Amino acid sequence: METPGNLFCVSAPSGTGKSSLVKALLELDSHLSVSVSHTTRAPRGQEQNGREYWFVAEPEFRAMVERDEFVEWAQVHGNLYGTSGKALQARLQRGEDVVLEIDWQGALQIRQRFPHAVLVFILPPSWDELRQRLMRRGEDSAAVIEQRMGNARKEVAQARHFDFVIINALFETALFDLKTVVHSQRLKYSAQLRNRSQVFAALDLI
Repeated sequence: METPGNLFCVSAPSGTGKSSLVKALLELDSHLSVSVSHTTRAPRGQEQNGREYWFVAEPEFRAMVERDEFVEWAQVHGNLYGTSGKALQARLQRGEDVVLEIDWQGALQIRQRFPHAVLVFILPPSWDELRQRLMRRGEDSAAVIEQRMGNARKEVAQARHFDFVIINALFETALFDLKTVVHSQRLKYSAQLRNRSQVFAALDLI
């Protein structure tokens, strides 16, 4: 489904720095907003309902799946995550540029419904560095960290299905790369045609 707004999906293994990069990007780009997903996992730290995620019980989440309310959903690390299709579509139709922080499964589902979506995968510079970052977070036990490392190897193998790959070795460089992807997408002919159709019409291009 074509929309005036651009849709960006950012995926990465846990601990790669995806959330920090997206947060920094949003602070720099006032024309970009994040889509808040639903999840069955418990809030972490200072997370608030409706800000980082909509936190729901599993029965409620599965009821939403049955009602086909999610444009994508997946099970990740034993928890369920999903994106409201109605809310996302409304924002894109208003011409808003939206970024989704979702796992690779959700990103590929989004691509099926929104062919013009831009998929970005964030890679760690090495497995050792990823392990160190997970340990420095101090949020998970050693067993959970090992589980995340095992999952990360499977997730990284999916990077080939994405449009862009950014290696987060140095945060500032990775952020610049992510900004470049967003700006470049906005300047594509197809994106300009969707978002600035009145200009194209005035110039007899459509």
